[in-house]
Amino acid sequence: MTGTGVSGTGVAAELAVAAAPFVGGELPVRLLVWDGSTAGPADAPVVELRSPDALRRLLWHPGELGAAQAYVTGELQVHGDLGSALTKAFAVGRERGVTGRPSPVALAQGARTLRALGVLGRPPAAPRSQARVRGRLHSRRRDRQAIRHHYDLSNEFYSLILDPAMAYSCAYYGDDSDQTVESAQRAKLDLVCRKLDLAPGTRLLDVGCGWGSLSLHAAEHFGAQVVGVTIAAEQKRFADERIARRGLGGRVEIRLQDYREVASPGWGDAGAFDAVGSLEMGEHVGEHGYPTYVEALRRAVRPGGRVLVQQMSRTGRHPGGGPFIESFIAPDMHMRPVGETIAHLERGGLEVRDVQALREHYVRTVGGWLESFERHLPELTALVGEEVVRVWRLYLVGGALAFREGRMGVDQILCVRPGREHTLPWQRAW
Repeated sequence: MTGTGVSGTGVAAELAVAAAPFVGGELPVRLLVWDGSTAGPADAPVVELRSPDALRRLLWHPGELGAAQAYVTGELQVHGDLGSALTKAFAVGRERGVTGRPSPVALAQGARTLRALGVLGRPPAAPRSQARVRGRLHSRRRDRQAIRHHYDLSNEFYSLILDPAMAYSCAYYGDDSDQTVESAQRAKLDLVCRKLDLAPGTRLLDVGCGWGSLSLHAAEHFGAQVVGVTIAAEQKRFADERIARRGLGGRVEIRLQDYREVASPGWGDAGAFDAVGSLEMGEHVGEHGYPTYVEALRRAVRPGGRVLVQQMSRTGRHPGGGPFIESFIAPDMHMRPVGETIAHLERGGLEVRDVQALREHYVRTVGGWLESFERHLPELTALVGEEVVRVWRLYLVGGALAFREGRMGVDQILCVRPGREHTLPWQRAW
């Protein structure tokens, strides 16, 4: 093709021209199409379109969602290292000022190209792995649907990716570049327990306890009396089995409850706990539900007691994490800049005392999960199938990149409930 600034052959060359308005110029990848044609720089990451359905998805859902749908179904294949390809794509997008919002003119040109190629058609059905949640945003019923979408993959699935404690949140690394995710998660749990000043007999509430990593660690290693709450039945079953095996039945209780029940007057005595921890739960309650979440934490802890919230942060126009995350991983999630979360906590009656940023730690955490994921790929594929495996590879690789590039962060926010003198040391050496 001549006169277009595009080098390539056949269908690939036609697509390169049509894609120029979407990518801000020349293709940032080497494009390989089902007819054997190619276009784009020879030294760029190779993206293969294996089916016209990939183009239909990109036309009907331009940008991240269409590309993700095509990738997880196998209609679009990235050759070589997925992380390198995504890094290149994001870098080019930033350099060219690509917003992800194609103009009507660009969409019309894209449709004309697909029509000329004989591949224009109705949008393909959404992938089976895409979330389908219904009902009012953050109603209890819809929240349970969102949780089931993410966790119904089975406890066995997560056990092949996470550390033995099943800690599904950012770990805490030291200077040792060879430190394992297992030891870093143990260090994180120790850090949380120290910040909460846990000791034998201390009463701890673990809101959004997951598989019980913090609840069991606090009881087993710090002697705390713990109540954990989750709305995921599979997580409760897993935690209960571990409690029984470790002989912690008199010290840890896991309840299948919504966080909103913790905030209700009939749940238990106000101020029943000396400390409250909530690790990466607040992202799932929504912007409008966050004051209720804060009230649950404040109400549960005694005056002078400590509350620790570990939570992801995000800036930009996708507080849910972007179209892929919102559609395939965590429907209805809401993140915000850390300063806005601090403001929520303060307006809710908690005094913020310490904030510790852990963004770089999440890069290493996800890296550890990804290593385990690839190591157990045959077992994972047998459990959930190729499509869900591709969803999770994209999730882990993209998540590590988001934290590495600073598009997302994570922080531990330590608070106290006013009303009585707290016991925080004058100098902190966590």
